[in-house]
Amino acid sequence: MADAQPIRPAATVIIARQAVPQFEIFMLRRTSSAAFAGGMYVFPGGRVDDGDHSSDYTNLCTPPSTLQQQQKLALGDDWRGYWLAGIRETFEESGFMLAYDGDNQILSYDEQSHDRFHNYRSELHGGKITISEICAREGLTLAVDLIHFFNRWVTPPGRPRRFDTRFFITEAPPSQVGFHDGHETVDSVWISPGEALRRHSEDGDHFGLMRVTEMQLKTFNEFTTVEKFLNMARENDDFPTYRPDVPVN
Repeated sequence: MADAQPIRPAATVIIARQAVPQFEIFMLRRTSSAAFAGGMYVFPGGRVDDGDHSSDYTNLCTPPSTLQQQQKLALGDDWRGYWLAGIRETFEESGFMLAYDGDNQILSYDEQSHDRFHNYRSELHGGKITISEICAREGLTLAVDLIHFFNRWVTPPGRPRRFDTRFFITEAPPSQVGFHDGHETVDSVWISPGEALRRHSEDGDHFGLMRVTEMQLKTFNEFTTVEKFLNMARENDDFPTYRPDVPVN
């Protein structure tokens, strides 16, 4: 019998920063009660909502850069919705707002604005505000040009929930601090790809990874510095779709 489970569009953002001996990425641990990936360490992300395709965002985000034209083509007609979903979900899940301020600088937080954006995050999660309303209040432009489409993975049949996920890569805003929400996610960590793979291999019960996350980390582990990692993402022109109905070697 064919798998009747609906496949939902989703977007995930890998946030990277420089560290030694290897660059680090931001990961969140989902609560063990979650229907999908319960207890696992994941990248920030989630499903694409209808609102992510709203025309409200046309003038609230940067256009894709010249280097991103192949990314745009690979994402298809709904390209803006995937980029916007990645930005929205990243803010909801991690607190990172990937945007430019009114001076066309990457948004930075001070003590006052940190508290204000923390409140926005809670309101957004509760459906009391939209990203477009936050942009209007704060004079923000969403930084599509800094977030690079990388690849696409479709959840195998037989899982409680199935997603068709576009994965993106970006650099962490220098002065922003990411943290878990304490509800859907119960821990957050900056960790190198190599260290994440080591922890998972040695103690998967305490550092569990979904198959897709493990495979992405193995690719990321080929890079040592955040500069090389981001250059790969910027210059990439191959955007494969993975449908791991059978184990991936």
